[in-house]
Amino acid sequence: MVNSTGSLAKALAGTGVTANTVSPGVIHTEGVERVLREAAQRLGWGDDWEIIQRRWFEDMLSDKTVKRLGRVEEVADLVSFVASPLADYINGANLRIDGGKSPSVN
Repeated sequence: MVNSTGSLAKALAGTGVTANTVSPGVIHTEGVERVLREAAQRLGWGDDWEIIQRRWFEDMLSDKTVKRLGRVEEVADLVSFVASPLADYINGANLRIDGGKSPSVN
């Protein structure tokens, strides 16, 4: 997808159309919450969502930067920005929105 975005950005050069990729990390959706709650039950962490989130990041992702799940609204805000005239100069980019969890830079 990221390579295709770069190629598409070049192919659309001069048209006023930009092409970018938005790469979200773990985003708090009903499905993600269900999976984490099921894992919490197996691990004996209880039912409290705040405790489950804290334990998930302390025990499973302790070396990562932002200690929470992303929010759907944050992804929507990024997509709205990239689709707006404010982002006219952003083209061919891979915009990661993952709280710094990705180990690589691209």
